[in-house]
Amino acid sequence: MTEKLFGTDGIRGVANKYPISCEIALKIGRAAGLIVKKNGNKSIVIGKDTRESGDMLESALVSGIVSTGINAKIAGIIPTPGVAYLATNYNDTGAGIVISASHNPYQDNGIKIFNGQGQKLDESDQDFIENFIHNDEEFSGTDALGKISIIENANIQYADFLKSTFNFNLIKKRIKIIIDCSNGAAFNTVPKVFEDKYFETKIIFNKPDGRNINRNCGSQFTQVLSEKVVKAGFDIGLGLDGDADRLITIDEKGNVVTGDKILAICSKFLKEQGTLENNTVVSTIMSNVGLIKFLKESGIKHKITDVGDINVIKEMKKYHAIIGGEDSGHLIFSKYHTTGDGILSGLRLIEVMAVKDQPLSELAKVMKTYPQVLMNVKVDKSKPDFMKIKEISEKIKQIETKLGENGRVLIRYSGTQPLLRVMIEGPDKGNTEDYCKEICEEIKTYI
Repeated sequence: MTEKLFGTDGIRGVANKYPISCEIALKIGRAAGLIVKKNGNKSIVIGKDTRESGDMLESALVSGIVSTGINAKIAGIIPTPGVAYLATNYNDTGAGIVISASHNPYQDNGIKIFNGQGQKLDESDQDFIENFIHNDEEFSGTDALGKISIIENANIQYADFLKSTFNFNLIKKRIKIIIDCSNGAAFNTVPKVFEDKYFETKIIFNKPDGRNINRNCGSQFTQVLSEKVVKAGFDIGLGLDGDADRLITIDEKGNVVTGDKILAICSKFLKEQGTLENNTVVSTIMSNVGLIKFLKESGIKHKITDVGDINVIKEMKKYHAIIGGEDSGHLIFSKYHTTGDGILSGLRLIEVMAVKDQPLSELAKVMKTYPQVLMNVKVDKSKPDFMKIKEISEKIKQIETKLGENGRVLIRYSGTQPLLRVMIEGPDKGNTEDYCKEICEEIKTYI
């Protein structure tokens, strides 16, 4: 059986070690080139975030691509959703490849691939790439090599697309906004979107050095952003992650507004505007109980899927929904884009603030957030079925009994890291943390 390399968000690991090595990247480039050639296209767009390992992986991917006779168009440092957009913007392009490990530390990197429609690869293409990585002896090259070109204005094209989704006439007074770029891929795009005419903008963590991406900043670490919002009186703070496909926001009082609340705010607004197609919102099993209750009380149909924006998008297509996402900040507005986009999500939220002429703190009252505790336990790659381990399953059932209908326990393996994620929701923060620790200790003992 071929080793499974693709997780919920591409292939990811420690840079310069298997599977994120230049040798594997070369094979991925070749496999992607063969897929594109089979589909009758001629080129692949490549973008990356600011990690120091990006250049190495880019070079290997490009070599693999052109060895199949497919052209490589290099976009440079650009957000992941920017690559998805560019993949759809050229008639001869059959794929977009992003070199990024998203919110992970700089030591990690990853490779995620979009097809020519700006959507993540389906399982059959993933299987082809994995099989090719392990069995590529039959590849004998091609006489007609591909060419390498640079997309000089990639960030401008992407920024213009983002601005085209927003009606700037809605803004009656300049909005004070502070944006944390996480020293990542958005540092060059953000200033092109949030122009002075409509926004009084301050940008922080926008000086990447190859190693400071996501370091105590961005969507994972919002403390600095929150402090600056309050101190300088900003209307909203936007916290992006390293590749800018997720967003966490800060209201004018310094409170964190996560993906679930953004989904609640925007779905309520769309329903009020009569534009919530099929009256449906999609979220994952990690969504807060508060979102579930809000949607039910609002008469909005709610579809729940497994973790990962690729799963959210599949469910959105199935039920013809135009909004969906994860509490982590991966939000999809399919009327505008094919994938999660942190900057675009920020624009959608600002649109609601402008039309309703309400501060974000007021809009965020739309749903009550139940205390949620998430802890990670490091595990080996074998990932055993923890529910078959008697001591662990009994501990879980014991906690579930204590919580009753006022909470829940959710335990799952990470799709991108060797971690077992333990999430508990309950009415009391202290008890919820204690319950989470109890289960984690049991897992550490037996796994």
